[in-house]
Amino acid sequence: MFDSLTQKFQEIIASLKGKKTLTEDNISSAVRQVRMALLDADVNYSVAGSFVKRIQEKALGKDILRTISASEQFIKLVHDELVLFMGKQENPILLQEKLTVIILCGLQGSGKTTQCAKLAYYLKKKYTNKKFLLAACDLQRPAAVQQLEKLATAIEVPVVILNQEIDPIKVAKAAKEKAVSEGFDVLIIDTAGRLHIDEELMQQLIEIKQVVKPQEVLFVASAATGQDAVKTALEFDKHVQITGTILTMLDGSSRAGAAISIQEVTKKPLKFEGIGEKVSDLQLFNPQSMADRILGMGDVINFVRKAEEITTKEEAEALEKKMLKGSFTYADLLKQMKLINRMGSLKSLLKMFPGGAEFANMDFDEKEFVRRSAIISSMTEKERLEKVELVPSRRRRIAEGSGNSIDAVNRMVKEHKRLKQIFKDMPSLQQKMAKSKIPSFKGWKF
Repeated sequence: MFDSLTQKFQEIIASLKGKKTLTEDNISSAVRQVRMALLDADVNYSVAGSFVKRIQEKALGKDILRTISASEQFIKLVHDELVLFMGKQENPILLQEKLTVIILCGLQGSGKTTQCAKLAYYLKKKYTNKKFLLAACDLQRPAAVQQLEKLATAIEVPVVILNQEIDPIKVAKAAKEKAVSEGFDVLIIDTAGRLHIDEELMQQLIEIKQVVKPQEVLFVASAATGQDAVKTALEFDKHVQITGTILTMLDGSSRAGAAISIQEVTKKPLKFEGIGEKVSDLQLFNPQSMADRILGMGDVINFVRKAEEITTKEEAEALEKKMLKGSFTYADLLKQMKLINRMGSLKSLLKMFPGGAEFANMDFDEKEFVRRSAIISSMTEKERLEKVELVPSRRRRIAEGSGNSIDAVNRMVKEHKRLKQIFKDMPSLQQKMAKSKIPSFKGWKF
């Protein structure tokens, strides 16, 4: 995600290495490069200008720390401004005591129907005692109703469908009435989109909003469209007063234009981000996390959240201590491989760590889980706990017992040692994992 922008930022930081402090000359050069990088990433022109102006003013200000290097000072400034531009904090949906109605709107192709199901699934996991209802009001796109029905069945949430009905306002009204009469807590409404904005689309949304009186009107924007998504969001806000945005397709080769610009321009918060195709691939938009990812610092915040869903706090803390010391064993690795399988794609998880690009480049594909689980399972208890050295004779026995080649065993041993060393070389990772924020950049190796 945002690989091009991340690389350019890292090149800018690298150009400041070796410089003891920020000066007017190196600041001017760096902010000029930042501006070009932002524009190339399709960030809104005025947003890019405002962004670099604020960085330059702060960099030349009296409050700059003179005790840390120029690269550390500059990356902290950039990080802080990214967080401010993207909203400072998370903006979750807060359910009412009575019925909460949520409308999703946007252009055709932005993923509204899928996001309806994702949002229902996300809220259903968070509020286990609440009843959820979906409404199929996209009667414009062929198969939209069937798509929502299939997704709703998969997440076990009922959906209101009026066969043969051609008026989405009537479907919305019927859904609201059903939600009220049958005691549902949340109603999520899928609406029609167009390939472009037109008067008919906006009038339809206005009428649906008047009928259901929603607490949330969420604009669904594709990250792949860059600042075009920002322009479209402004139009939707002008007509139906959106309350926030869901940014989709962040798992693809998108640019950062929408992520950085949309909150600053619309003054409406980015609430959620779609990070994959699965119904579970929706998470709260966290400006701190996004700034981390844009600058190539990983995504410890969301990694911790994923881990908390499948393991206890005590287990996570125990593993964290071992990882930070580089003392985790093959037994720990086997246990974690089983947990990681439940968390998602290995490479996507590895990229969530600071220095994750190096992790992701390791020769460790998804099929290796099966092979390496077999290899570790073929070890003796002392070998798994690393109380004995894996000499060649032991490696041959393990290879034969697991049905793998001696090369496969040697490769796993080598990469296990390399992984432990990487963790030993991360002095600030413990602070990041403990607090899920970046209070200081001292100690980071840029």
